[in-house]
Parts: sequence; C-alpha cells; structure tokens
Amino acid sequence: MIQVTTVLSFFFSCCLMKWHKVVSYTPSSPVVVIPSSITTIPFSSNNCLYNNKKNYNFDIIANGNNRVLRQSRSTSRGIKNVNVLQERLLLMKQNGQDDMINGNNNSRFSSTSSTQSTTSSSTTTTSTTRRSILSKTFPAIVAALTASTTNLNLRPKEVQAFITQDSEWPLWTALPVAPYNRRKTIRYQITDGVWAFDQLIGIYYVHVPIRMTVVTSPRKHGLLVYAPIAPTIECLSLLDELIDTHGPILDIILPSVAVEHKVNAGPFARKFPNANFYVTDKQYSFPLNLPNQFLGLPPWTQTLPQSSSSSLSSSNTKYNPFGDDFEHQVLTVKPGIGSMYQDVAMLHKPSKTLLVCDAIFAVNGTPPKILTEEEEYTRALLFHARDAKNETVPDTPSNRMKGWRRIVLLFNFFFPGSARADLGLPPILDALRTPLYSNGWGGWMPFTWAEETEEIRDFETFSNNGKPTILPIIQIILSRGTRQVKDWLNVVKSWDFTRVVPMHLDAPLDNVGPKEFGETFDLFVNYNNEDSNIDENNANFVRFCDEDVQFLRKAEEGPLSFSVYKTSLGPLRGKDGPCGLVRPSSSSSKKG
Repeated sequence: MIQVTTVLSFFFSCCLMKWHKVVSYTPSSPVVVIPSSITTIPFSSNNCLYNNKKNYNFDIIANGNNRVLRQSRSTSRGIKNVNVLQERLLLMKQNGQDDMINGNNNSRFSSTSSTQSTTSSSTTTTSTTRRSILSKTFPAIVAALTASTTNLNLRPKEVQAFITQDSEWPLWTALPVAPYNRRKTIRYQITDGVWAFDQLIGIYYVHVPIRMTVVTSPRKHGLLVYAPIAPTIECLSLLDELIDTHGPILDIILPSVAVEHKVNAGPFARKFPNANFYVTDKQYSFPLNLPNQFLGLPPWTQTLPQSSSSSLSSSNTKYNPFGDDFEHQVLTVKPGIGSMYQDVAMLHKPSKTLLVCDAIFAVNGTPPKILTEEEEYTRALLFHARDAKNETVPDTPSNRMKGWRRIVLLFNFFFPGSARADLGLPPILDALRTPLYSNGWGGWMPFTWAEETEEIRDFETFSNNGKPTILPIIQIILSRGTRQVKDWLNVVKSWDFTRVVPMHLDAPLDNVGPKEFGETFDLFVNYNNEDSNIDENNANFVRFCDEDVQFLRKAEEGPLSFSVYKTSLGPLRGKDGPCGLVRPSSSSSKKG
C-alpha cells in the first residue's frame, strides 16, 4: 500500500507539476527599523550575545524612507534571525545587566573593525570611544527591537520563517512532491525541552505538515532528533539556536520505513557526523529492495534496538542507548508481500511527552501555521476553497478553514463522502485551456463538493473535536498485524506521559495519556472491549462516516488486494454505518 501511494505520488507530480505555479520571491533577511542616528553595529564572537565562535554582522541599510537593521548574508550557516538578538538583549536587561547593554562593561563587547592598541593611552581612548558609542547604540537597538516585535511576530519560543534562499532544498527530486525545492521551516516549542520543526509535504495542493521533533537529553547534556526533515540552511540555523543553549546533537532517529521520512534522513545525518544515527531494521525500497547505503544512509548508520528494555551492549548486558531520559518501543507489521510498516514510540521522560511517527494523529478546523504564515503556502487553502474552476476566492479566515477542511478530507480518504470526483479527461482538458490560472495547476478541479452543511458534517464526524485517530490507510496496514499492535500497546500504555507529538497534522495532542492513546486503537484491535459481542470477521471499524471509506474499501477488496494480506477483521467500515451524506450530482459541477 505504501509503495502504491508512492508511485501514484510520483506519477501525479511528474505529469501535473507543469501546472503548479511557482512564485518567485526575493530572498530577504529579517529586518528591524532603527533610528537614523545609528550608523553601524558590528558584533563579534567575543561579545556576550553569542558564545559559539562564529561572527554575526548586522548591517544598516536604506529601505525606502526607513533605515533598517539586517543581518549580513555572510554567516557560515544562514540567518540567525533578529529574534535571537532581541531575545538576548532583553534577557540581559531583565537580569539587571543594563551596564553591559550601555557599554559600561566594554570588555564583553568588541568591534570586529577595531584594533587593539599597545599603549595605555590609546587603550583608554579606544575604551572611552567604544563606551560612548555603545551607550548610545544599544538602548536604541533594544527599543527598536522591542517596538518591532508586534510587527514581526518574533517570540523566543516560536520562530517565524520566511521563504528565502536559505529555504531551498536541492535534493527535492529524490521525492518530487510539493513544495519541491522551497522548504520553509518553522520551529515552535511544545513544552520545556521539546521543540517541533515543521515543513510541508503534499501533492495537488493537498499540503500537510511533516514534522521533526527535537528533545533535550539532560543527563547526556545534548539533543536527540526524531524523524529528520530536509536539512536546509534555514532548518539548520533554527537548530543551531538550540545547540547553542542545550548542547550538541547526540542521537538521530529515523522511526519509519516510509519514503517521505526516509528520503531526508540520510542527508540530515550527514550534517552531524558525530551523532549516533539509528534507523528501524526493516528499511526497504520499491520496486528494487536495495541496501541501506544505496538509500542515501551514511556508513555509520546503526540499527535501532527493538526496545529500550531489550538493548544489549557489546558485553551482552542490557542498556538503554539513549540514557535514562528515554524509553522506546518499535512496532513492526508486515501488511503484504514486499512491504513493511514500522513506527517507533519514544517517551521523553523529563517532559512526559510521547513521540510517534504515523501511528496516530489528530486534526481540528484551524489550518496549521506552516500553511498560513506565507502567501506561497496559503494559496493551497484558497485553491481548495473554490466551488468553481475559475473562481478566485478572497483570502479570509472562513475561506482558509474551508480549504483546510477539504485538504484534510482528501488527505485521509482520497475520495471523501461529501465530494464527487471526476478524474477523466474533461477536467484535465479544461485545465489545459487556462494554463495561467493565478493559483496554478490550470485551475484543475476534479472534485465537486456537496452543500457546505454536508461537507462540515463530514469533517466534524472525522475530526471529533480534535480527538486522536488513525489514518485510514495506516489502519488497513495495522489490521494485518493486530497481535503486534496489542503487544506494542501493552508496553506504551505502561509509560507515564501526558501528551503525544505525531509527525503529521496537529501537535501537540495535549491531555492524551496511556488510556487515551490505547483507546485510539480500540475500534479495530478491540483492546479494552472485553464485553463486546462484535463479530471479529466484520470488525475493522473506523469512527468516520462509512461513505468516507467506501473508496478505500473497494480498493482493498479489488485492485489492491494483491498488495495486502487478507485479514479476519475485514475491510474498513464506519462503526455507526453511513452518515447519510448527500453527494453532489455529476451535473452540479461548476466551471465558474
């Protein structure tokens, strides 16, 4: 099933990418408007703002009628955005270090252009001059940075990213899906010691977050990376800020065999050759099963032990390779000939946070920030908010939510119950007539949606107010290995956690502990349902509308039956049966 999905993604990408309009944005560094009295602001690696043996130079440039502070583009690893400068200066002020900001402790601040004098008189003169400059400059910088915080939306724990050259990813052709080479990264803090790094992945504007999670390893004084994403300059720059504070990357984990996670893991690991790089043991490729070195994984790749409780050292004694701050358990299911599914549940004990890759997820009606903070990405929401092919919908909160509802339904079901699909030639030929449609793809619109009330009812039944669930195609896989799922759940449910961070869609899933996590699987593994009289030959239930899984059920019983084993649970079906969704008629398609 995973292979088929990958092949289809590749086919659609190659055939239809010519309709995908890529807008060119001029790269720019974060800027802050500053008073006209300031002329230059050189910083060096010796000052108290940075302590990582790198130089960060900020230039003052003209920008219309304003003068702005912009970081120079000559840094070794992309931007250290203005957020860092603001954060450090304000922190100094809060800690009573105004004397440093005002230049009274000038030995902590040294201009990269200044020359050390060998005489005491010139030293005194240099010191006095520097103190005079700094006493005027730094208060102005602090004021300017503080005043601009609202406009730039810069926060210490949540970093806004911009699509610049630092977001470019040259290896995108290894998996040619959106956003192709333009991989914006945003970072936000989940809780103490846990950060999420989101990028985007999708096809036909069905764009969803793909996530990397970074957690502290307090006892080992470093960081662990779970499910690496594309290591763009921007991504590494955001990661550098955590490294500066919490120590180096010690361990990197590829928790999946899925191509969308695997394709970037090797390049990411090569950026940190001193870190341990672990992958699950059933990595494979399709249609040819190649060794790991042919999959882009570096020579120092190690196999992840199946469990933190079963890891053995070279002397055959039990040990946890990640230390006492972590527990992990690998789930392995073989759904069919030539395919495999693996996921790693990883517990970060200090924060009581459980990391999982694809096993569960949740979604609500609010579009994720990775889709709303940049115009180039937001148009995916507006593209799917259309009700007619040539319609250009205004960018409003309601239209964004409408587009997001449809993206979620398409992402989960391919052909949801509240829409009618036409993948024939007429919509394609219609799109070819308008190749310059403003939002790309020629405005290709193979779906006609039901009345809005029906569409919302469909989405809300699926979302269930953001309650965790399982991706339908993942449930098809897991239903081929219910015993393995139960064994895995037995271990995970014994851990102490209060939130879950999956690698797609919403994160974090707060107030999800062992009980709630186990209940997510109840409908098909019957994990806690001892008194149930359900017929196990017809019990592969989902909480969604039965109309939504109709296409997947027919595919599972028909053309895809060759790629997955039979299961005693039967095909997917809605627990409560059909919802009575009224699909639009084929004649209701609108061309605008």
